[in-house]
Amino acid sequence: MTATPPAAARAPRRTKATALVVLVALPLLLALAGPLIAPHTVDTPVTAPFAAPGEGAVLGGDQLGRDVLSRVLHGGGLLIAGALLVATVTTGAAALIGCVAVLRPALGRTVERAADLAILLPSLLGIMLIALAWPGGGRWAVLAAAIVLGVPYAIRIVASAASPLATAGYVEAALARGESTGHIALREILPNLRATVLTLFGLRFVEAVYVISMAGFLQIGPQPPASDWSLMIRENAPGILLNPWAVLAPSLAVAAVAVTVTLVTHTLAPDTTAKAVTRS
Repeated sequence: MTATPPAAARAPRRTKATALVVLVALPLLLALAGPLIAPHTVDTPVTAPFAAPGEGAVLGGDQLGRDVLSRVLHGGGLLIAGALLVATVTTGAAALIGCVAVLRPALGRTVERAADLAILLPSLLGIMLIALAWPGGGRWAVLAAAIVLGVPYAIRIVASAASPLATAGYVEAALARGESTGHIALREILPNLRATVLTLFGLRFVEAVYVISMAGFLQIGPQPPASDWSLMIRENAPGILLNPWAVLAPSLAVAAVAVTVTLVTHTLAPDTTAKAVTRS
């Protein structure tokens, strides 16, 4: 049994974790609640094309004279929702299958081969193939591709972390009692992998943000005149010298969401390790 850190030692860690949760909540809430505070509608021109920042448009205008700030505030909701969906499904499937795979060697070998294939296939190439096989799928095709390509690799990570636990005394005792594979995976192994699962969720979320953004930049997914950060970068790239904020604002928004989620998951992981069920 590992010793529990004293309350005095845990307090600064909890304070730091709380501060980072607030930090990550700000860009996420801004993206989700942005349409409520946007100063203009997303489709109405308010200034000249690629106009510099001014009183009528704090961040200037885009290629059609629409308010860049308003479009940035409207453009993050679907991206974040899609990334959350991909990260949740991928991590959930990986946590379950990865824990079962270490108890069933045949399944473990199958997972390893699938992960090898997923690693060899670039994400964007996989997205293009699924988009071609699913005409009109749009954003759903991108999300499906991100999940299909991400699950095998995520399972390998969970299985690698769970492998030492498969021979632990409490797991062998559960096997001797005749407990089912699902029970052992969910009740005996998974609670000790909370830090791994949390970190994996953060990595899957960040990767999904970038994959969805790159797909949007290649016009696989949302189409104009949709307000989307990746589309904004693509549409306004020709006028970056006239109004850099038309490209910088959505780019910084994508980076802010990715960086803050990464910071939070990496900071909370040690806490969840300390709280995990540890037996000897």
